[in-house]
Amino acid sequence: MKKRQRRVLVAAVTTASAGLVAATLATAPSASATRTASVAPPAPGEVSTALAHQLGARTAGSYLKGGKLVVTVTDAEAARTVRAAGAVPAVVGRSGSYLTKVMDGLKRDATVPGTAWAVDPASNQVVLSVDDTVTGAKLAKVKAAAAKQGSAIRTEHVAGSFRKFTLGGEAIKTGGSRCSLGFNVKKGNEYYFITAGHCTNIGSTWTDTSGRTLGTTAGSSFPGNDYGLVKYTSTPADTQGAVSLYGQGSRDITSAGNATVGQQVQRSGSTTQVHGGSVNQLNATVNYQEGSVTGLIRTNVCAEPGDSGGSLFAGAVALGMTSGGSGNCSSGGTTYFQPVTEAMQVYGVSIY
Repeated sequence: MKKRQRRVLVAAVTTASAGLVAATLATAPSASATRTASVAPPAPGEVSTALAHQLGARTAGSYLKGGKLVVTVTDAEAARTVRAAGAVPAVVGRSGSYLTKVMDGLKRDATVPGTAWAVDPASNQVVLSVDDTVTGAKLAKVKAAAAKQGSAIRTEHVAGSFRKFTLGGEAIKTGGSRCSLGFNVKKGNEYYFITAGHCTNIGSTWTDTSGRTLGTTAGSSFPGNDYGLVKYTSTPADTQGAVSLYGQGSRDITSAGNATVGQQVQRSGSTTQVHGGSVNQLNATVNYQEGSVTGLIRTNVCAEPGDSGGSLFAGAVALGMTSGGSGNCSSGGTTYFQPVTEAMQVYGVSIY
C-alpha cells in the first residue's frame, strides 16, 4: 500500500497540468466485491454503446432516468430489442440519422469559435450552445443556421467563453504550461500516461513540481481530437494506476468505459481538486479559438485553467480527460471531456 500511495501522488501531480481531472471517492474493491463484479450486469454505458451499434439510425441516443437506462427508438421492433437488453425504450420522432444531418448543417453554416452542439436524447433535439464571445455578425450567422432546422434545434446561452483549461504554472509542466495527468496506461512492458492533446502539443518533455523529468510525449492529437500520450522515462515504482482525491485518499482505476447521459461522475485536477456532477450530452462538438474538437462528453462539472488533461471517472472506471469549457468552480460551469476509450484504441494501451 505504501508503494501505491507514492504512485498516486505522482499521478496527482501529473494530472494537474493543463485541464480537468475527475476522481471518485469510493475505496478499492475488496476480494468479495471483485468476485461479485465478475457476474454483475454490464454497465449502462456498455449496454448503451452496444444498442447504439445494433440499432443504428433507429435510435437517437440514450440516458439514465431514475437509475434506469432509457434508449430512444423510432419503431416497435427497435423497442423490443431495447427491452430484451434490459433497458427502457422511448419512442421519438427524430431518428439518429436525422439529428446527425442537423449537426452537419451546423458544421457547415455555424462553425464559429464560441459555439458547441450535441444531441440531447431526452428532448430529441440538438442543443446549440453559444458563449459570450459570439456577437454581432457571427451571432446573426449562428441564429440563421439554427433557424433553418426549426424545432430540431434548441439554442442556449453559456456564460463566459469556451477555452482550453491550460495554465502557466506548476504541477506537471512542459513548455512553461501546466496540465493534469489523465490516466496511467501501459503497452506490454512500457508505461505511459494519457492527458489532453492540447497539452502534449505544447512541448515534448514533462516534469513534476520539483523539476524531475517524468517522460516525453509519444503522441498528440489536437484539434479534431484532444488526447495525447506521454511515455514514462523509467518504469514506475508502483504498477497500480490511481487518481488522487486531494486529501481524501485515492481511487484505483481498474477499467475504462463509455459515459452515459445522466451518469454521476467526478473529476480531479491540480487547480480545483475534486468536483462532481453529471453527464449532459455525448458526441459533442466544441469550436475553440484554436479549432474544432468532436466526439466530446459534456458535463456540468466545473473546472478552471490548470485542470486540463485530468481524469473524468465514475467509480473505478475511467471515462475521459478534461478538454475545456466555460465558467469556473465559484459560479459553476460547463466542461467537456475527451473519451478515454478512443485514445486507448488509437495508442493500443490499457488501464492498469
